[in-house]
Amino acid sequence: MELNPSIRIENIVATVTLDQELDLKLIGRNVPNIEYEPDEFPGLIMRLEGPRLTALIFNSGKMVVTGAKSTQELIKGFKRIIKTLTRYGIIIVGKPKIQIQNIVASANLNVEVNLEKAAYLLRNTMYEPEQFPGLIHRMDDPKVVLLIFSSGKMVITGAKSEEEVYKAVNQIYKTLKDLSCVKEI
Repeated sequence: MELNPSIRIENIVATVTLDQELDLKLIGRNVPNIEYEPDEFPGLIMRLEGPRLTALIFNSGKMVVTGAKSTQELIKGFKRIIKTLTRYGIIIVGKPKIQIQNIVASANLNVEVNLEKAAYLLRNTMYEPEQFPGLIHRMDDPKVVLLIFSSGKMVITGAKSEEEVYKAVNQIYKTLKDLSCVKEI
C-alpha cells in the first residue's frame, strides 16, 4: 500500500512594509503586551496568542512576522496587529505590503530513502554522513533546499509560497522513485 507524502508547514517568515514611520515609544507606552527595550533591541516585540505569531516592529514602518502555519493565518494575524495598533490610536496610512521571505516545512515521504544512491544520482546535493545524517539537496525549480533523511522524513526551507513546498516535495518524491532510491516501508 502506497502512502502519499504528508506535508506540514512549520513556520512562515514574512516582512511587512508600512509606508510610514512609527513612534515606537508611543506604541510601547500605549499598547499592552508589547516588549520595548530600546537599549537591548531597536524594535518592539509583539506576541499574539490567536493565531500564535510574533511581530518585530521597527520605527521605519517595517515588520518581521514569524510563527504562522499558513498564509491565511499570517494574514489573519497581521490584520489583528493592525487592528490592535489602531485601537490604541496608532494611525496606519496606505496599504501594507506583505512579502513571504521563507517557509519552513516538514514532510514524510512514507518510504525509506537510499541516501548514498540519491547523492550519486541527483544533481546539486551534498551528503557527508560523518558530518550530518541527511542529504542536502538544492532544488532549482522551485528554489528550495531539502534536507532528506533515510527515514523518508524531510525539512524544506526557502519556499516563498505553500504551493512551492507541495511542488518540491511531490517532485523529489517522484524523482527519487524514478531513480529507484526509495523502498516501501
